[in-house]
Parts: sequence; C-alpha cells; structure tokens
Amino acid sequence: MFAFLIIKCYNNYMRKILHCDANNFYASIECMLDPTLKDKYVAVSGNPDKRHGIILAKNQKAKECGVKTGEVIWEAKRKCPNLVLVPPQFDKYVYYSNKIFDIYCQYTDRVEPFGIDECWLDVTGSMRLFKSATAIADELRERIKKEIGITISVGVSFNKIFAKLGSDMKKPDATTLISPDNFKTKVWPLDVSDLLMIGRKTEAKLKGLGINTIGDLANTNVDVLISKFGINGQKIYDNANGNNSEEVRLYYDKHIPKSIGNSTTMPKDVVLRDEAKAVIMALSEMVAIRLRKYGFIAGGVHLGMRFNDLSYVGKQSKLPYKINSASSICDFAMEIYDSFQHTLPLRLLSVTTFDLSKGEEMQQLSLFDDERVEKLRRIDASLDKIREKYGYNALKSASLLEYPFVTDGLEDSDFLPFKK
Repeated sequence: MFAFLIIKCYNNYMRKILHCDANNFYASIECMLDPTLKDKYVAVSGNPDKRHGIILAKNQKAKECGVKTGEVIWEAKRKCPNLVLVPPQFDKYVYYSNKIFDIYCQYTDRVEPFGIDECWLDVTGSMRLFKSATAIADELRERIKKEIGITISVGVSFNKIFAKLGSDMKKPDATTLISPDNFKTKVWPLDVSDLLMIGRKTEAKLKGLGINTIGDLANTNVDVLISKFGINGQKIYDNANGNNSEEVRLYYDKHIPKSIGNSTTMPKDVVLRDEAKAVIMALSEMVAIRLRKYGFIAGGVHLGMRFNDLSYVGKQSKLPYKINSASSICDFAMEIYDSFQHTLPLRLLSVTTFDLSKGEEMQQLSLFDDERVEKLRRIDASLDKIREKYGYNALKSASLLEYPFVTDGLEDSDFLPFKK
C-alpha cells in the first residue's frame, strides 16, 4: 500500500498541465477588431439605459486605472474619465474562442474548457515532441499573439489547481511555472482566497479559524477541516498540498453540466403577475434553447427573485417528468412564483433547470402527458429550425408581444447556441 502511494504521487508530479487564460478577452477582441482602440482605455459594457450598465470586461490600460469587471459604469468613469465604452459582440467572442481552442487541440486531445476564454491542457503525452511544458506554453503564447492578435497567460504545473494559480500570477502575456520543487515558496504565501474552490463564505470561515494563507491551509490538521467543511475539507486540504489528481477531460467528451439557467435585470420594476410571467417565459425560452442545443433534458426547475430593496428569495422544484420545452419550464416556474407571498416590485428574475441528463430518457407518463410532451417536442423542433436560420427575433410568443419591454434589451447574442 505504501509503495502504491509513492508511485501514485510520483505519477502526479510527472504530469504536465497547462492553464491558458486569454488576457482581458472581450476587451482584447474589441481592440483587435478596431485598431483605433488599441491605445485607449477600453471597457465592454451593457446598456446603461436598460439597467445593464455594468462593466463586462476591460483592457489592460483601464485595469491599471482601477476599473473592475462587474462595477457600474459611473463608478468606472469616475476612476477613468477617458474610458471608451463599447457594446459586447458575443458572436465574435465565440468565433475567436473557437479559433483559439482549435490551436490548443493541435497539441493535445485533453483540452478542458473553463469558460469561453480559459482552459486546461494536459500535454504530458506531447513531451516527446517538445523540450518542456514551458516550451509548449511559450509557443502557444506566440501563436495566439500572431494568429489571433491577442495575448494569453499560461500557468504550467503538475496539477490543474496550481496551473490555474500560475496563469493568474503574472499577466498579461506570461508563462509561470509552479513545480513540485517550488510550489511551497510560490503558492503557500498566497491568500487562501486565491485557491480554486475557496469562495467568499469558505474564505470567511477559514479566516475565522486563523487560516489566512494557502500555506496555513496546507498545514492545518485535515480532521479539523473535514469537521468544518465535510468532504470539501479534504479537497481544499489536498489542493493546498498539491495532491489534486483530477484529470483534464478530453475536449470532445460530452460533459453534462449540473444546471443551465438564465437571469435578467428588468428594464423597469415588475409588479403585475402577467408581467412577471412574460419575463419568466423569455428566460425559459433561453434555457430551453440551450437544453435542446446540447441534447439535455431537465428534472428540476429553480426560480430566483430579487426585489427592488435588493432582498432575494429562491425556490426549486423536482418535476414529475423530464422536460426541455420553454412552455413546460415556464409552467413549473410559475407554480413556484405563485407559491411565494410577496408585494415588493421585482428587479431581477432567474430561471434555472437542474437534474440534467442526456437524450430522451425513458419516462413513465400518462397518455395525456405523453401526447402533450410529443406535441411540444415537435413545436420546439420547428421553432429551433426557424430561429437557427433567421435568429431569435424571427418568432416570439404572444406574451412577449404584449409586454415588449421584456425582450427590449435582448438581441440574438443572448441566445448564443444559434451563434455557435
């Protein structure tokens, strides 16, 4: 057993994992497409007139002025008066993301996306063709710069967690190596919140225990962590000690996510039930489109509501059968909506499906339900074909026509599966 553990640890240390992160991706694409923006302070933002006035991304110059992703436009403008705002072009971001991933796949088949602009690569099997993993990282940086016109930062390590840390350590356009020999000096002094899986609540609990750095976490008694965090206590302990052995998935593996959802901040506060239903229907259509695009069906629906006093409530429901049609998602979401007793105007609504599985699972339905589900399936298939050719706005449900403010700020880019 002891010998087995030694061999396992040795094999983990022998892995060569990269984490590639496109620097300021949205803003970098905008500056690449429009060279006049190159030397300016640039941010990609939503529409301030429709309450979408937040910073979605910023370039390096704006970042150096203190502009942050997620802050409202007026705050960013106060920090950077010369900030140039550009609207997002999501179809362009998807297009260039695909081109970048095509380059990654020329080096290994183990390419695991972590969002549209970053991913892990396991290049262990490519070592016969290259002198080192850092050589691959440097070559990728040069190719992306030359062939795409933007920069990436790359972390090189022996596991996914430290590779991700490496890509965050030095930006932009840099390669950072975290090895079995140097991780204690490079990683352990970092704030514990820098470690993947450490969110705000976990960070607060850890710091309440006097665990402030990743090194503190690595040297804490694991039994204490398990007693406080359950199985996640073991995971974060292993991550801090470099013992994460999670594989990088094959790029073409069909991964089933835990949930698919959409949310929106309404252009105006919503009070009436019919108005709320129109918003929920629009969100349900976005979710249903994505479910069907990737061949998923859902066994649960969650509805979230944020009111104009910024308070939030959410509730989920397991379904009697699995669904992927907008009308069914909306019906179940409205059941949840009607179960709440509230009087405050609504500012934000979210619809999320969970308990996902691939394909048309065998389900025990009544004859009536079976006929209804089949009818909805045919209708949705027809809608998908029309919208794929002409865009989302080619067809809208009657409820959305009655309350046009619901989709007033939505473009085809909000229904990205049709753009991929």
